[in-house]
Parts: sequence; C-alpha cells; structure tokens
Amino acid sequence: MCSVKLVENRSRFFAHIYHLDSIGDTDEILKKHRKRYKKANHHCWAMRFTDVEGKMVEYTKDDGEVGHPGKTLLELLKKKELSSHVIMVSRIFGGIKLGVGGVTRAFRAAGEGALNEL
Repeated sequence: MCSVKLVENRSRFFAHIYHLDSIGDTDEILKKHRKRYKKANHHCWAMRFTDVEGKMVEYTKDDGEVGHPGKTLLELLKKKELSSHVIMVSRIFGGIKLGVGGVTRAFRAAGEGALNEL
C-alpha cells in the first residue's frame, strides 16, 4: 500500500493504492477507509483487475462527488498499466467549494502522488 495526503483549499485528500488479490477486496478496503476517515464526505475509487479468464475488469465510484473523480482515477491506473490495483481517495471537505475542475485536479494530483510512491 502507498499513500499520500494532499491539502487543497483546506480540503484534505487521502489517496491510497492497494494491490488486489480479488475484486471483492475492494469492499473491505472501502470499509476500512470509511472507518479510518470518518469525517470524509466522499470515498472515490477506481479499480482494474484481470480476472481468471484474462479479461480486464474496471470499476469506478464517485460516491456523490461532483464531476467524475472515479473516472479520473481510472485513467491514472490505465496510464501506469496497473491491472490488479485499486486507488482510493477519501476527501474531507474544508469549507471551500473547489468546483468541478478543481475537484478533478485535486483528485488527480492526490492519485498521482500515491502512484509516484509505488
């Protein structure tokens, strides 16, 4: 697991990269994030996994966040050609609205920071 904290206009973004042994691991990771970051308003994530037949399975979740941060995180996984990983970013709102573009940039920056730790 690799992790990074990013602060953008008082909002805190906690990005983590996990290696997956199965698709079901994502549910357990999400539960841990919800417990660890109780004040987080959103837990956005993207997952890529090669199944037993060799087919690439991809999922994203925006968790009610504006824009499409899950899609942005998936693009990062594709760029790094990761095939058994999930990237999860938990956001604790800091009181200043970032707008769609600002949210997308912040999620991308947090995700890239965690990926750079690999």
